[in-house]
Amino acid sequence: MKLTDYPRYVRFWAASTVSGFGTYITTIAINVIVVLRLGGDGVDVGFVNAARWLPYPLLGLLAGVWIDRHRRKPILVAGDFGRGMIIVSISVLGLTHTLTVPLLEVHMLVFGVLSLVSDAAYQSFVPQLVPRELLVRANARLEQSASVAQTTGPALAGWVTQLLSAPAALLIDAISYFVSGFVVASIPSSSAPLPAAAPGNVGRQIREGLRWVYRHPRLGPLTWTTHLWFLSNSMFSVVFTVYALRERDMGPGGLGVVLAFAGAGAVLGTVITTRVGDRLGAGRTIILGRLVYAPAFAIIIAAGATSPDAWTGFAGIAFGQLLIGFGLGLEGPQEMGYQQAVTPDRLMGRMSATKRSINRGMIVIGAPLGGFVAGAVGNRPAMAIAAAGMVLVVVLLAASDARHARMADQLTEDEASAV
Repeated sequence: MKLTDYPRYVRFWAASTVSGFGTYITTIAINVIVVLRLGGDGVDVGFVNAARWLPYPLLGLLAGVWIDRHRRKPILVAGDFGRGMIIVSISVLGLTHTLTVPLLEVHMLVFGVLSLVSDAAYQSFVPQLVPRELLVRANARLEQSASVAQTTGPALAGWVTQLLSAPAALLIDAISYFVSGFVVASIPSSSAPLPAAAPGNVGRQIREGLRWVYRHPRLGPLTWTTHLWFLSNSMFSVVFTVYALRERDMGPGGLGVVLAFAGAGAVLGTVITTRVGDRLGAGRTIILGRLVYAPAFAIIIAAGATSPDAWTGFAGIAFGQLLIGFGLGLEGPQEMGYQQAVTPDRLMGRMSATKRSINRGMIVIGAPLGGFVAGAVGNRPAMAIAAAGMVLVVVLLAASDARHARMADQLTEDEASAV
């Protein structure tokens, strides 16, 4: 079987590629607006990022129940158009010099609500487009497209921001959301009935989703360690942005270029993830991918500390970003495919929303925390603390039953009753 045999998936893949390209432009542009246009520091960057992800821990569990009761396609279309309008609003305010940090935080909060429901529907939609045996390959293709976008998007955003302005660069992302919405709307609707809703009230349905995610013998440890990964990575990302723009004086263009190396690394990781996963299993492949992060962080820290020559330091930082992207490309499709493969369709929305809610909640904590820690001990020590968190992620995951996870996993009767 080939993915091209499933035209509904191909259209979804195209829509995801377009919106992913724009997303990486916004990642650069928003941070540049805060630091260089609004004069913000690491704490401001942290709070703007936290506002983007705050709806996930606040509303995510309710969103999961809601997703499981509705068709996913209309939710995806509405989410794309809504986010496009939010980005247009930020761009107009920036171009008219009326944007402030608090106003930007409000916009990112609304953007986060739309992203919350869209993300949960996104993960739940893929298993409706391809059979189970193609899930890893389908997620790998989506990740490859995102990686290509990550390779070109930040560099383009950096130079557009430098030549024109960050608000102007945001308009490219807005257009990408509108195009994605039209493409998803054109996907023929499935004739399959909605999955049966879980019995009982909303609270009972939320608890059922929580039990599935956290008491599953392999999905549970994978989920807990992913939460820690998001905490550590959000600390690193916030500090790195300020470090690159202020301490290394890279400018928006230079920041975009080094982040583009992460996209190139992710392409490499996604190219081999299916073969590695077939040989090692999903669990060990995820561990292998996560082994890369701490050394990558260390390379970036060392390059900035020991390289007086600007180009030598730039090369070291770019190589560290390449390794970060490689780890993401290797482990991301495996984690996504595994959780989709083992989760019943009636629980898919709650599984996705539960994991994403707490993961993004870790960003809400980690982004400001990174800014505060950097302010107290400096940028490089703060990034070293984030690297230590990545080491702990690997140790905990390797010591758990998640290392035995495979796509063909089925719970035994005893395991199922325990969940």
